[in-house]
Amino acid sequence: MAFGWGIISTGLHPENKIAPAINNTPGAQLVSVYSRDKEQGQSFAEKHGALSAYDSLDELLQDNRVDGVFLCSPNSMHAQHGIRAANSGKHVLSEKPMTTTLDDAISMVKACRDNGVTLGTGYHLRTHPAHILAKETLQSGALGNISLIQGQWGFGVRGDKSPPTRTGRREWWEQPDLIGGAASLMGTGVHVVDILRFILDEEITEVATLTDGHTQTTPLERTATTIIRFTSGTLATVCCGRLLPDSKNDLAIYGTTGRILGRATLWEARQGRIEIISNTTNQTQVFPSNYLANFIAEISDFQESVEMAREPMSSGINGLRVVEATLAMIESAKTGRTIKLNPVTL
Repeated sequence: MAFGWGIISTGLHPENKIAPAINNTPGAQLVSVYSRDKEQGQSFAEKHGALSAYDSLDELLQDNRVDGVFLCSPNSMHAQHGIRAANSGKHVLSEKPMTTTLDDAISMVKACRDNGVTLGTGYHLRTHPAHILAKETLQSGALGNISLIQGQWGFGVRGDKSPPTRTGRREWWEQPDLIGGAASLMGTGVHVVDILRFILDEEITEVATLTDGHTQTTPLERTATTIIRFTSGTLATVCCGRLLPDSKNDLAIYGTTGRILGRATLWEARQGRIEIISNTTNQTQVFPSNYLANFIAEISDFQESVEMAREPMSSGINGLRVVEATLAMIESAKTGRTIKLNPVTL
């Protein structure tokens, strides 16, 4: 039988990516959608072939055709929606960031564990074959000891001195409480942080962040740069922003016996190329642009994790670790200090 999906919130992200990806994932069925705006929910359901639309979250969670939900609501609402879904016996795949507070992240992980449901987070860059190859290359030892890893995901429009204000269904991105106290860091920075953790297979021990915001007059930043130290001592840089019109969104990894360059792989679509140059291997792979491929792979992996009773490629604990790192980055930007991380144990 198909895995029945319910989408919580009908903004542009589920409109352009999640609903189409579900409809193109083998073994998936878009059963229902939830929107506080009944007319908007019905229009979304009709466009994407969902069987039903609800303006009551309880009604969606009572629908026995729904096996799991994809949380696409504003960042600050992920926890309350995810916990309610878990208490209703639904599996939960949450958009990033998983939550905006550490307490919410802990509560969400515990709720899913207590109810025996799977919790995953939407870090779809983990499914890009370039990043999987990079991880496997590091695990093989082909690059020796890793000294530096860099990632950048930014965008913008030439000539714009400031990014346009988001309106309509995206206006919550302009509200610090709803987005989680950061704009660029929450929008694309968290993806870069997560993919560096994934490739290195290490945890973050300290961060130092500079932004052009996080002040009383400018609470949300447009550009941010973070320096990270991992458990092995490897250093990393994460750059993100909404004023980078010519950003190539590259990945770079430097080891004692070689390097990896990912060209334009840090973006939502599957695309770009990866070059591996070392003492033992030299190879290049090119990936034609495919807008939905990473999302389809993410959804397929989550469904398989439920069926096989294993953790998804990006688990709830992974989501929690990125929340810890992001909150430390925001604290660093506000205080001008380097912040050491003390990961919680669950």
